[in-house]
Amino acid sequence: MENLFENQDIIDINIEDSVKASYLDYSMSVIIGRALPDAKDGLKPVHRRILYAMHDLNISSKSAYKKSARIVGDVIGKYHPHGDTSVYDALVRMAQDFSMRAPLVDGQGNFGSIDGDNAAAMRYTEARMTKISEEVLRDIDKDTVNFVANYDDTMKEPAVLPTRVPTLLLNGSEGIAVGMATKIPPHNLSELLDAVLHVIDNPSATADELMEFIQGPDFPIGGTIFGRRGIIDAYNTGRGRVRIRAKHHIETRGKKEIIVLDELPYQVNKSRLIELIANLAKDKQIEGISEVRDESDREGIRVVIELKKDAMSEIVLNNLYKSTPMETTFGIILLAVHNKEPKVFTLPQLLNVFLSHRKTVIIRRTIFDLEKAKARAHILEGLKIAVDNIDEVVKIIRASSNDQEAKDSLMSRFDLSIIQAQAILDMRLGRLTGLNIEKLEAEYQELLALIAELEAILKSEEKLNEIIREELTDIKDRFSTNRRTEIEDSYDEIDIEDLIPNEPMVVTITHNGYVKRVPIKSYEKQRRGGKGKVAVTTHDDDFIEKFFVSNTHDTLMFITNMGQLYWLKVYRIPEGSRTAKGKAVVNLINLRPEEKIMAIIPTPDFDESKSLAFFTRNGIVKRTNLSEFSNIRSNGVRAIVLDDLDEIVTAKITDVETQFLMIFTSLGQCIRFEVDKTREQGRSTRGVRGIKFKHDTDFVVDADAITNEEQELLTVSEKGIGKRTQVEEYRCTNRAGSGVISMKLSGKTGNVIGEVLVDDTQDLMLLTSIGKMIRVDMNTIRKAGRNTSGVIIVNVDKDDKVVSIAKCPKEDEEIEVDENGNVIRYNEDGEIIESIDLESGESTTPSNEVKKENDTPSLIDNLEENKDEEE
Repeated sequence: MENLFENQDIIDINIEDSVKASYLDYSMSVIIGRALPDAKDGLKPVHRRILYAMHDLNISSKSAYKKSARIVGDVIGKYHPHGDTSVYDALVRMAQDFSMRAPLVDGQGNFGSIDGDNAAAMRYTEARMTKISEEVLRDIDKDTVNFVANYDDTMKEPAVLPTRVPTLLLNGSEGIAVGMATKIPPHNLSELLDAVLHVIDNPSATADELMEFIQGPDFPIGGTIFGRRGIIDAYNTGRGRVRIRAKHHIETRGKKEIIVLDELPYQVNKSRLIELIANLAKDKQIEGISEVRDESDREGIRVVIELKKDAMSEIVLNNLYKSTPMETTFGIILLAVHNKEPKVFTLPQLLNVFLSHRKTVIIRRTIFDLEKAKARAHILEGLKIAVDNIDEVVKIIRASSNDQEAKDSLMSRFDLSIIQAQAILDMRLGRLTGLNIEKLEAEYQELLALIAELEAILKSEEKLNEIIREELTDIKDRFSTNRRTEIEDSYDEIDIEDLIPNEPMVVTITHNGYVKRVPIKSYEKQRRGGKGKVAVTTHDDDFIEKFFVSNTHDTLMFITNMGQLYWLKVYRIPEGSRTAKGKAVVNLINLRPEEKIMAIIPTPDFDESKSLAFFTRNGIVKRTNLSEFSNIRSNGVRAIVLDDLDEIVTAKITDVETQFLMIFTSLGQCIRFEVDKTREQGRSTRGVRGIKFKHDTDFVVDADAITNEEQELLTVSEKGIGKRTQVEEYRCTNRAGSGVISMKLSGKTGNVIGEVLVDDTQDLMLLTSIGKMIRVDMNTIRKAGRNTSGVIIVNVDKDDKVVSIAKCPKEDEEIEVDENGNVIRYNEDGEIIESIDLESGESTTPSNEVKKENDTPSLIDNLEENKDEEE
């Protein structure tokens, strides 16, 4: 045992180096030999071997179908060193018209479905090549591509196929290798060929130029690509993300709407989608769906989503896009193998690789045909000599004792090659008739013309390009189909503001989140001095909460409870008549399912002199310069960093006129401090303490930005108790203190639910927990001291309570446009309550005599008053 290795060389190898080398060998084997397609023919090795095996078996598009098991057996027996399952799965996918834009296999039998059904076993299905796959293999027998040894070095297989079709982009490809992946979407053949024809004349064409021909991916089952930015990125850099949505139409049945899905996003399983929608509807995660059923047939996809009577299709669709694969994202990675090296390509690079491959194939085919023609011409030259000297040739042959002697004699006498001499010996005497002699001469002249033409092709780049043009045009004429996938422009990616006139609009927002805009000119169609109501058709449980005049280029900022800020240009709001209901805001901005809008703020600009103040439930306040929100994004931006279990309560704009910030809590505390006590912070910050709670159960319910101490605040509690109190009664303190009492609470009042700045030109709207809505004229609410309970504003039932309050335009409020183009607002008595200058946006209110406090009507007397100030 000791001398076992005595005469052998022992080499020390570091195990790390050994493992590294082995892993590199394995990874390159996976990259080159299995997972990634070749940039030239667009095929992975398994697909290439399947097509070549079918070519070898002569299973063309015109031949009879052959058992899939026979094809798979040939592939794994001759070329593919892996299991039969992987080969059959690849063959099945090549036959699925919902997976491949142009199927390369014509399958007969069960080859699976878009519902995720598996194909039948290979012993039950049959297959043959399609016509387009024959174009992928055309001229393979003319030495157009290199052949390499198969896995056991007993046969040869093509390293790449001489395709006439840009298969890589036509059918796309997906694969995960070691440390890299490819995901190439399918495209439209006609668009691809037009782009290649353009590249022939413009080799340095850019991706933007090529996009004049190639609109974008074209998926087998259609769908809609939403936005072009991802396509542009992918074609210019090789990487991009596109959003794909299901294509639908709306049908009506009585008063109910029905959503019908006609096309699905690429690779979405239809049956699983239907099951998911049904479960979401059953669990009440998506409201408004009464039934989902599949009515698809041979004609195409038809998924029916029946809605409940009062459901709105746009809201349901918006929720479906967010919660189901009715909207998916396709991450494009244009990665392929070129010259045994994986590389991420741009669109121009891929088309140039295909074009270069075609040139190489045609040159090699031309050389092959030229050599074949020259060889035949060489034989014909010998035969001509024999015919011209037939008597002497016969004499030499008869005088020879064997074939070799006859060949040597002919070669010596007529200066022939061995090939020519053999051809003369093999010639039948029947060829010596006059007709056949003429055929030999004609064939020889045709060969001379062909040789001249082939040599001209090899010498001329223009002739080579002309052949490519003819071949590609022929492919386009025979195989082109219409585009199936539509591409919609996304407003987030297109600057269309310059195309839209900056006109004044009346914008209304209802409490339930319906928004619309009406052009000011709609109010100019009346006779001078006439008045028109600010009207809107709302649901019984809805009302106009905000009404303002804004230009089409102005921006609405939506702040949600999760601290996210979204933008919406006024021109993006659907224009409607004065009686139109409007459109739900959730259909206009990309809210997440759990988000709730807490504040809507209009702004004509993002001036640095303004700030946006945020107030949270846990008493945090943060002020951020408005200019930090000027970079509009479709998915919004993070406006504040929230603590766990904290959320935004409201937000207010502050400007040079803002003096104070006020915060109100559920247990009747209020703090007023100067706005400068909160310095401006960036977006990705938490903010500072605004108020300190006296009780752990307390929380912020509302806040406001105050311009002067003469303003009045209306505070309302759960039991419908409220009061008007002047701002100056709330002692100004430092930030982060406990503040003072804003309302004296008792069992008869309940907790505070909110406050509003008093505006005698507007009404107060109260909403209770059971859905009751009460409109109250603010003038009917009596003024009271700070440390009081107030008066009954509305009687609520024992088990009911007020849950929210809001200001709204007076029910009988009317507006007109005067001769100066200003918007004039009137009350029901015809008195001017506001004038809005459309150029500056400034609002002026006529000064009225201040009413005496005891002249202000009240509903009932104060429940109780307490004049003591809290120290």
